[in-house]
Amino acid sequence: MKSIVRIAVPVASACCLVLPAVFAAAQPAGAASPEEAGLKIARDAYDRDKGFGNFTARQTMVLRNKRGQESRRQLRIKVLETEGAGNRTLFVFDRPRNVKGTAFLIHSHRTKADDQWLYLPALKRVKRISSSNRSGSFMGSEFSYEDLGTQEVEKYTYKFLRDEACGPRQCTVVEQAPTAKRSAYRRQLVWRDKEDLRVWKIAYYDRRNTHLKTLTFGKYTLFLDRFWRAAEMRMVNHLTGKSTDMLWSDYKFGGKVSESDFSRTGLKRVR
Repeated sequence: MKSIVRIAVPVASACCLVLPAVFAAAQPAGAASPEEAGLKIARDAYDRDKGFGNFTARQTMVLRNKRGQESRRQLRIKVLETEGAGNRTLFVFDRPRNVKGTAFLIHSHRTKADDQWLYLPALKRVKRISSSNRSGSFMGSEFSYEDLGTQEVEKYTYKFLRDEACGPRQCTVVEQAPTAKRSAYRRQLVWRDKEDLRVWKIAYYDRRNTHLKTLTFGKYTLFLDRFWRAAEMRMVNHLTGKSTDMLWSDYKFGGKVSESDFSRTGLKRVR
């Protein structure tokens, strides 16, 4: 399903199969070291997605256990770009009935930990998600609270590893390591295509350097002749055999979205 990635957003085929053929690594022009090259790729991708203003979308979340049994959830998402700060993101669950009205709010920040709040209608209270608890599962899915935050450039260190074929395209592979001490991850490997800097795959390694999860993206669409968004994201947990799909639809840019829509105190009134 970052993400995703400002909020990591979906891709052009259901998953990205990285072919075994590996080509000679070619660092971006002007980069003196693998670290500088990795940072340049990340910053270029971030800058290319700036200026969208806001968007809304719908999502179907498909939770799948290791036996292939599925359950589905439907939700709405609203994202606001803020000047000089991280994005504001709101998730609101509509179905099934037992999660209807649940809302999750993220205030992203460039360098410090994001602020996250979860509203549970059954308890009629807003719960703050502390930075020490963000490795936990988001609503029973294989996405953690940490996975859903905006991928701010300043929150990672980078190292360019290689160029590599991923499906029919050429991708760069960059290792990024979270700077936050409480991150659940030691490092992540990110595959971006060289032409449009779209993310096709992220491999997540835990603090013990075990390959914990893989996120793949599919079915990208170009909006406003500039902003790529994926329609499919799949997170696979290699330790449990479980997976979660995020299926995105009805992207709309430039609607009536305001800062007041993303208030912690307003979560109880979200409909």
